[in-house]
Amino acid sequence: MDITLIVVLVIALALFFDFTNGFHDTANAMATPIATGAMKPTVAVSVAAVLNLVGAFLSTAVATSISHGLINEGPGGVAISPEMIFAGLIGAVVWNMITWLRGLPSSSSHALFGGLIGAAIVGAGFDSVNYAALLTVVIIPAFLSPVIAALVSLLATRIAYRITRRPVFPNERGGFRIGQIFTSSMVSLAHGTNDAQKTMGVITLTLIASGAQSADQGVQFWVVVACALAIALGTYTGGWRIIRTLGSGITEIRATQGFAAEASTAATILASSHLGFALSTTQVSSGSIIGAGLGRRGSKIQWSTAGKIVIAWFITLPAAAAVGAVASGIARFGVIGLVIDAVAGGIVVLGLYLWSLRKPHDSAIEIDVAANAVLTRKEQRGLQRKKRAEAVAARRAELSRERTLRRMAGRKGGRR
Repeated sequence: MDITLIVVLVIALALFFDFTNGFHDTANAMATPIATGAMKPTVAVSVAAVLNLVGAFLSTAVATSISHGLINEGPGGVAISPEMIFAGLIGAVVWNMITWLRGLPSSSSHALFGGLIGAAIVGAGFDSVNYAALLTVVIIPAFLSPVIAALVSLLATRIAYRITRRPVFPNERGGFRIGQIFTSSMVSLAHGTNDAQKTMGVITLTLIASGAQSADQGVQFWVVVACALAIALGTYTGGWRIIRTLGSGITEIRATQGFAAEASTAATILASSHLGFALSTTQVSSGSIIGAGLGRRGSKIQWSTAGKIVIAWFITLPAAAAVGAVASGIARFGVIGLVIDAVAGGIVVLGLYLWSLRKPHDSAIEIDVAANAVLTRKEQRGLQRKKRAEAVAARRAELSRERTLRRMAGRKGGRR
């Protein structure tokens, strides 16, 4: 197969991964403002899409770490070929689709790294991976970032409630809900800055491996534009399954907590992007939400859901690596192998999408993600009284109708 055609196929698959990254990670920024009612679902994803687009143009430090650090260079250049990168992307895309179908906020970043590592090891040997870079740029941030985000979010939540001096106060929705619009927008901007660069790095790595670009050349502008548009379009499509998990599956989020969680998430991601760390925005966001839940008295954490998310964190990299390794092994058969990879990957992705249609999740569901999350205690008691009054009125109306029917039946019997 002509090298140019292979490069085109890899770039197309990389942009599709970028698209799946967008809808998979929309929840990182917009789950909490949707859950608290700070933003309407359609408005939230639209804002997230625009800011992901803008954020992609702000930095290329993470892209450089991926394209020049994760895979070792050999005598003839990088030790990975476009065919191996294609196989690694299949592993990342398939794992993204599986976790999206399950509504699990797993890491798209780790799926990508896992797929590439698995493909590189099978295709070029264990020496092809820069394990020092993998440890410092990927694995250590993976363990530290959610813990740091959780601690910062917990502290921020405690401070916010200490300042207000009440767990829930009448002006909460007018203050912190407005603040949520700002902080969630910052998370979207940070997500575009960090995550879009990962696809930029993969495409740049492909161009270097194919000889279309020199190793000392940075990310080309057209690559930045293409990746920015792909992740923005993916973000706009929603990702409602994972929004629901993060919005209400871990803990019931109120505006104060949402504000604290998003501020912590944005600060952590932007700092890591500046340092070139390719961390998981999903892990940071999940950690921040758990921290916010622990920071409010009386808040309950759904540890069973949190446990599933943590398990997904741990198995994402090896699972994607396994799929990437299998695809890389098949790709070694040449053109036939690449065709098999492409067809098999397409069938799996299409099958998962069709399976998702059996239980659709749309934006209308998200309006009820956390029905009482933004209500004050007084409002909640009023709502409960209203529901009880409605139930009593309905029961009385039913009894009255039954008495009327009995009287009518009695009159008919008397006339006979």
